[in-house]
Amino acid sequence: MTNTKESGLTLVLGGTGKTGRRVVERLEALDVSVRMGSRSAAPAFDWEDEATWAPVLRDVDAVYLVYYPDLAVPAAPGAIRAFTAKAVDAGVRRIVLLSGRGEEEARECERIVQGSGLEWTVVRASWFAQNFSEDYLLDPVRAGEVVLPAADVPEPFADADDIADVAVAALTQDGHAGEVYEVTGPRALTFAEAVAEIGRAAGRDIAYVPVGAADYAGALREHGLPDDVVDLLIYLFTTVLDGRNSRPADGVRRALGREPKDFADYARETAASGIWTA
Repeated sequence: MTNTKESGLTLVLGGTGKTGRRVVERLEALDVSVRMGSRSAAPAFDWEDEATWAPVLRDVDAVYLVYYPDLAVPAAPGAIRAFTAKAVDAGVRRIVLLSGRGEEEARECERIVQGSGLEWTVVRASWFAQNFSEDYLLDPVRAGEVVLPAADVPEPFADADDIADVAVAALTQDGHAGEVYEVTGPRALTFAEAVAEIGRAAGRDIAYVPVGAADYAGALREHGLPDDVVDLLIYLFTTVLDGRNSRPADGVRRALGREPKDFADYARETAASGIWTA
């Protein structure tokens, strides 16, 4: 495939996030000129401040499009439509959208990008393995007890490294335009099984405790989480985690010609870093 890294700046939105920072690292290793899209970058980017969008799009050829907090929130379609229009006006050629697997609300955002006239690729993923090590599940794992309203439904946890690899291929190579890649792990595990794998890798006893959605929401609010964040988490646990995503997909294989990373490999590598030490 033809590499397009010499053709201009690549804007990475969410450049400090789980997938964004990995995309940045990979692009820089390929000597691609990268512009970080985040509130802390210069120029700064803020989804809630449309005045910050045009400056970060200046001289940009390709965009890794990540919407915060999630494409499932009501504000997402309007923001994606407005941002994509500005990208077209700025002369952007290629766009790679990180979408939510199994999220009907995210499909509207996909259709907006697909109808923009830009060269597009969609990367769909759902639950990240790295939620256990780089997000809200890290502290419970360290504490030895993970309490979640997750039903006994298997999920093929996607590895953020795989997502980044697919995104970078789509950003820098020809041959991915018009593709929808669903990125998952090679096998599905319940949350209880995932926690057990982490415990084995870390050499620790880590309990998994199922809880009702209402009780979980109440506990989150008691800890000070805002209602919109609580509502999003409950939606992900009760609606998206209903079995619709249980079957592993072939996105990594189709995009990269290799198998995706297994959750056990993620657990072993992460445990070796010491991050799960109590």
